[in-house]
Amino acid sequence: MSDDKFDVVFIGGGPGGYIGAIKAAQLGLRTACVEMRGALGGTCLNVGCIPSKALLQSSHLYHEAEAEFARHGIKTGGLSVDLKTMMARKTQVVTDLTTGIEGLFKKNKVAYIPGRGRIASPGTVLVSLSAGGERSLTAENIVIATGSEVMGLPGVEIDEKLILSSTGALSLSKVPKHLVVIGGGYIGLEMGSVWGRLGAKVTVVEFLDRITPGMDGELSRNLQRSLTGQGMAFRLGTKVTAARKVRGGVELSLEPAKGGDKETLKADVALVAIGRKPFTDGLGLAEAGVAMDARGFIPVDEDYQTNITGIFAIGDVLPDRPMLAHKAEDEGVVLAEKLAGHAAAVNYDAIPAVCYTWPEVATVGQSEEQLKDAGIAYNKGRFSFAANSRARSSGDTEGGFVKLLADKSTDRLLGAHIIGPDAGTLIAELVLALEMGASSEDIALTCHAHPTLNEAVKEAALAVTGKPLNS
Repeated sequence: MSDDKFDVVFIGGGPGGYIGAIKAAQLGLRTACVEMRGALGGTCLNVGCIPSKALLQSSHLYHEAEAEFARHGIKTGGLSVDLKTMMARKTQVVTDLTTGIEGLFKKNKVAYIPGRGRIASPGTVLVSLSAGGERSLTAENIVIATGSEVMGLPGVEIDEKLILSSTGALSLSKVPKHLVVIGGGYIGLEMGSVWGRLGAKVTVVEFLDRITPGMDGELSRNLQRSLTGQGMAFRLGTKVTAARKVRGGVELSLEPAKGGDKETLKADVALVAIGRKPFTDGLGLAEAGVAMDARGFIPVDEDYQTNITGIFAIGDVLPDRPMLAHKAEDEGVVLAEKLAGHAAAVNYDAIPAVCYTWPEVATVGQSEEQLKDAGIAYNKGRFSFAANSRARSSGDTEGGFVKLLADKSTDRLLGAHIIGPDAGTLIAELVLALEMGASSEDIALTCHAHPTLNEAVKEAALAVTGKPLNS
């Protein structure tokens, strides 16, 4: 068989593409993955989820040493930030993981083709090779898994020096005195937390009248309260209309979202974090006849097939679905299963979302606002980490809680929302409960080890029927 003939070619080596490629190869399909970045893992691994978590962990440890160790009887002196070493550690984490994916490709016999791929016609992918030249691949199935890119803001030109995207915010050479974050979503708050812990003054400017739109309102309010207590300032209901470089930094033009007097806000650097858009430029989609909506997203059917037979799409390029790495991974696996002739599906009602600030925030299923809008009657159980013995022992009780929402008539779990220590890990139990169609009683009757943070989940489940044991 020709080295250029495949059963399936994935264009894009991010979480959806590389996981989908590995699964397809494991299912016996001759598989290739084309990636132009020069390293596998996509935005998430290279300039997103992973490096940001490395810096969040480093900055969290510094903050604990500076502000929390004394309460534990640990005395420190001469504390300082070695930013160069911190950044080197972040880079090493990324390098180790990207190299690991290449190893997984070799193990599973996935052909890794570095270069920029475009669909020359249905069944053909033309690759401009990173090493030079071109290579034409033929495939019965082509999968668009190119992810997303930073969404720009009119009047604000990103130069990655004074006006940053999330990519630039991961690689600052020094801690800014004042960082303005444009956008109060997950990415902006996480990067604001990193630099705020390391000593920067952080101001978040958000167009809406609340941060983290789409998150359960009670969690959103408590997260803002907690971050304000950590020194982060918020300018809500405010839009940025322009930015210009001035001596010593950048000057932003602001005005109320609903109209009013204009003002200026000066900072050392500004981070634009208002969202992401699908990366579809240069893929030859229009030429191949692949339909896209007005925003550039690619509609698909239940099998992830576009309007063109044999061309599929997964991940961030899909409309009306969360732009999350783990969601893309699930889609990659399910598509591979379908291409191999198996039945599979993604349960979009059981996709968790996590904001990796401290406290962490994790959510899955429906919020109270969504249930009210849909007219669904529900019972609510809420339990505070202040009453959890492990959280007390660790000193992580401030403002945190677990909230469960269950159908009023059937007791089936409809939504779960956590703000507190390790919320991103705790949510997994509740994702599984949603996936299995469990009731709050099922969770309440499950034995949880003592003393653990997970006991707060059990207590919240008990509280659904008004019978918690520890509050």
